[in-house]
Amino acid sequence: MGIVLKQSLKNITITYLGFAFGAINTLFLYTQILPDEYYGLVTFILASGTILMPLLAFGVHNTMVKFYSNYKDTEKDGFLTLMLITPLLGILPVAILTFLFYEQIGDLVSTVNPMVKEYVWYVFLVGLSMAYFEVFYAWCKVHLKSVFGNFMKEVFGRVGVSILLLLLYFEVITLDVFFKFLVGLYLLRTVIVKIYAYSIRFPKVDFKFPSNTKEILGYSFLIILGGSAAIILLEIDKVMINQFIKIENVAYYGVATYIAMVIIVPSRAMHQITYPLTAELLNSGNHFELETLYRKTSLTLFIASGILFVLIILNIDDLYLLLPESYRDGFPIIFLIGLAKVFDSLLGNNNSILYNSQYYKTVLVFGICLALLTILLNFFLIPQFGLEGAALASFISIFIFNLAKLVFVKLKFGFLPFSKATIKVLVTLILVSVLFHLLQFSFHPIINIVLKSIFIVVMYLGILYRFEISEDITGVLSKWLKKREE
Repeated sequence: MGIVLKQSLKNITITYLGFAFGAINTLFLYTQILPDEYYGLVTFILASGTILMPLLAFGVHNTMVKFYSNYKDTEKDGFLTLMLITPLLGILPVAILTFLFYEQIGDLVSTVNPMVKEYVWYVFLVGLSMAYFEVFYAWCKVHLKSVFGNFMKEVFGRVGVSILLLLLYFEVITLDVFFKFLVGLYLLRTVIVKIYAYSIRFPKVDFKFPSNTKEILGYSFLIILGGSAAIILLEIDKVMINQFIKIENVAYYGVATYIAMVIIVPSRAMHQITYPLTAELLNSGNHFELETLYRKTSLTLFIASGILFVLIILNIDDLYLLLPESYRDGFPIIFLIGLAKVFDSLLGNNNSILYNSQYYKTVLVFGICLALLTILLNFFLIPQFGLEGAALASFISIFIFNLAKLVFVKLKFGFLPFSKATIKVLVTLILVSVLFHLLQFSFHPIINIVLKSIFIVVMYLGILYRFEISEDITGVLSKWLKKREE
């Protein structure tokens, strides 16, 4: 866990910095500068581009991680060349279809909100830039160089958005130019990470592809389905809201889900390094170390995600006082999505194990079935319950999907991520929640949030340290305390 913890801590710092800028954008700049319907449009474009990304990347970002460590140095150039051109199998058909059927696609997505129609190409370009960004980011990760790519993914784009919003506020640019520059920002991010990836290992074009190219392409195609299914579970609600109710509701839902998404930050940061390590352990058949990694990542991420969930729920009333009134009705959404994200984190590197194992095809079937279930649930629940229906649909789908993956790993590998320490963390979280639920301050909301959060975190970490619930967390705290004493 040494290299995992070291790079994960760097990635967590970067990811939280990105989320800090994202919070400023999402909670304050977007809500104060953009009209609600245009904020909803931004959310729709980015969510739709994210859903399109796995198809345009053609699964290469996962394929590269799975197969790269299998090749000798002399074979890697042919493999990397294949990885660079394979996304064209997804990009070219989608581009041609969009060009030929632009009117029909535009009419389909603008039934309730006509303004969406003229932004169809924006969705394609955002999806394209996201796709190749992930390809070059995977290039960095297979060399265990994930920090800069993580910075570009989590910080660069959000800082850029902050600048664009301020330029819009001071009337330096118009709304139309803002949307064009937003797309350009995603393209620029891709170019920069490409340059960095090439600085790590510059590609030598070699059309002598690996002998198992057919297997590689087959895996990539299946990963498209799996990746699309996973992203549909996360993003389809924002897209489908546009099909049933006014687009400003996408903005309200987006703010609530963003608050809940903070819970998944430690998991996203840690997975940047555990994904390739898991692939190596599976390729070498080292199941003992794999089980150890599984349990440690589960415990560490549960500790982090659990306290974030508690902090959000206990501070949400004060946080809402800082937002425009139209954005203040999202507690049920935050609670349901947040709970689903805690369950996500509790599974540790479960996804890495499944997608890098020989059983990935079965898991992809699970994902596809549950993606279809998500669409159906949204189709029925959004018209009936509105935004809360979208959140409920996501919660049910994510819960079932995670439960299926948990059981599948147990059946095929024989181990679970839980331990006695998991129960201790759960009890600690419940105790902290009950104790601080009634604690209220009468100061400014920001001061209230800061004070309550400090008290909660200090007590939580104190309990973890006193009872040595996590070896990794205790080690980090011990080192920090020794430095303070010196």
